[in-house]
Amino acid sequence: MIVYEVNLEVEPGCAEAFRAWLGGHVRDMLGLPGFLSAEILRVDSDSEDSAAWTVHYRMRDMEALEHYLAEHAPSLRAEGVTRFGRRFSARRRVLHCETLQPG
Repeated sequence: MIVYEVNLEVEPGCAEAFRAWLGGHVRDMLGLPGFLSAEILRVDSDSEDSAAWTVHYRMRDMEALEHYLAEHAPSLRAEGVTRFGRRFSARRRVLHCETLQPG
């Protein structure tokens, strides 16, 4: 299993609309092959210049992520850019699960 992490920073003026859109976007992602689950995490920040969230997508394997990146990512990412322009930024990384602790 891998975790595909997306870190989002959003201008305060559109944070509420962005968060509403993000929920539907995550549901769309979960409908794609290889996506197992997701969680949206609000990031605590002392900054009033932006709102921030991190999304963790749990994915079956690297092959599923590569398929997403090649076939679906361009159009799904474009939706956010079309709607919010430069009022948000996204940073992504891939985490490989080495151990799983019960609990």
